[in-house]
Amino acid sequence: MGITEWIAETAVMLIGATGYPGVFFLMMLESMVFPVPSEAVMPFAGFLIVDGQFTFTGVIIASTLGSIVGSLLSYAIGFYGGKPFITRFGKYLLLNTHHLEVSQHFFDKNGQITILISRFIPIVRHLISIPAGFGKMNLLKFSVYTVIGAGLWNAFLAYVGFKLKSNWAEVMKYSHIIDLVVVGILGVLVLYYFYKIYRSLSNRKVS
Repeated sequence: MGITEWIAETAVMLIGATGYPGVFFLMMLESMVFPVPSEAVMPFAGFLIVDGQFTFTGVIIASTLGSIVGSLLSYAIGFYGGKPFITRFGKYLLLNTHHLEVSQHFFDKNGQITILISRFIPIVRHLISIPAGFGKMNLLKFSVYTVIGAGLWNAFLAYVGFKLKSNWAEVMKYSHIIDLVVVGILGVLVLYYFYKIYRSLSNRKVS
């Protein structure tokens, strides 16, 4: 079994074992500062739609509820002062104050509609709710934009997973190429993670 197939089967098994609550929980984490990419959750939920364990409607409801709950928690972090949290714990989550500043600038430049747009932008979507809390954005507007943006993004990824699973035999013909890409990406992420910890510890010693 190749790496790609193993990852797919493991992810499907884990999501399948936890059901809709698992999808909800993972997407709640994804909408906060935790390094849980929706691209690693929703397509595999789409796999289970093909297998008949999930329905498309159920997946969208569970994932979008998770997204709004996680976003509201991040909003609360920003509302009550989120920069100290990122400064203290961000290094363990592959985030830093620069990421937060980028998200803050993105929010300030593009206004409240940013909350909808940011659901389609990596890293920014993990943090954008914190600047919204900083800026005391209207909570109803924040919630509506989040639900629309997250719902569209989650539906798109679930559909991608549905189509991939439906054509899985064809995809596996190129599994050796995909495996090399996956190994490369995982290697880069691991090195980046340890590099960030090393830099953080080095800066602490200097100060």
